[in-house]
Amino acid sequence: MQGRKTLVLCAGRRKVRDLQKKLAAGRRKRSMVSVWHQKVGRLQQKLAAGRRVGAGMNIERFFIVANRGKDKEQSFSNEIRAFLQKNGYACYIAYSDEERRNMRMQLRGDSDCLLVLGGDGTVLEGAHLSAGTGTPILGINLGVVGYLAEVDSRCWEQAMRRVMDGEYEIESRMMLDAFVTDADGTPYPGAVGQALNDVVITRNQGLQVVSYNVYIGGQFLTRFSADGMIAATATGSTAYNLSAGGPIVEPRAKLILLTPISPHTLSSRSIVLSADDRITVEMLPPRSGNALCVECDFDGTGRIRLNSGDRVNISSSEETTRLIRLNQMSFLETLHKKITS
Repeated sequence: MQGRKTLVLCAGRRKVRDLQKKLAAGRRKRSMVSVWHQKVGRLQQKLAAGRRVGAGMNIERFFIVANRGKDKEQSFSNEIRAFLQKNGYACYIAYSDEERRNMRMQLRGDSDCLLVLGGDGTVLEGAHLSAGTGTPILGINLGVVGYLAEVDSRCWEQAMRRVMDGEYEIESRMMLDAFVTDADGTPYPGAVGQALNDVVITRNQGLQVVSYNVYIGGQFLTRFSADGMIAATATGSTAYNLSAGGPIVEPRAKLILLTPISPHTLSSRSIVLSADDRITVEMLPPRSGNALCVECDFDGTGRIRLNSGDRVNISSSEETTRLIRLNQMSFLETLHKKITS
């Protein structure tokens, strides 16, 4: 990677020298040389800081996944595709569910880029579609201020030019693995998944108080009585976890937050755990003797019905979500903008 960064820097320096020669020949404005000097200076600073620059040099294809409610006629998707094709890139729109399943089988890591048009929810869908492929994601925001979809839709062309020029960073975000077993420890078929934001356990009907035993690494920690439980990553700390009163965490942190939903106690608080911890949440039978009405989901991708004695097992995943970052705005600046908007 360091060699790739150096190649980008050398290319910038060669461009400066070429422009200087043309300037001497009277064929270019002096302002163009100044612009390229500035670009080389920025690349030198990033290279010295050890930041990832120039990964876009390997991108050959773009795939577009849009929020179908916000880009109903695919007009925005088609506009971006036409721009990329005009600039020599292959670009495919995955609109239907079948097209998105087929797209997942085609993704090839750094040689591809997944463009997500929508809000943070659409970025979560993109994270699940690209999980395990290493393909970086760029979110273009079509709604309110987002934490994951950082590019304003009005600035999409400028953003794409920066990606094509390799002027971006890639930020890896921790994900969670989760699976459900019965009381005997037998996994339920299909009851397995990953989450970029959170794994949520919650009641699905009625006003039933649910009790949970929580184990960390097989050791009993505590018992909660609450409407539900949230196991969140740092990325997910600003989602349901925040609504449930959990703490806000810098999204690059490696940890797991365990936050009860509407706990039936005055002293219950979120628990911050190491990313190395393995969490087990056991469903306890209702004291009323009625059937348990609880379900869990992974980033809202599907509901899994839970029975008394079932256990939801959660740990950090070996997979990560790779987000393309263009803005210099810090997480705290984004948070302030979100709160005051």
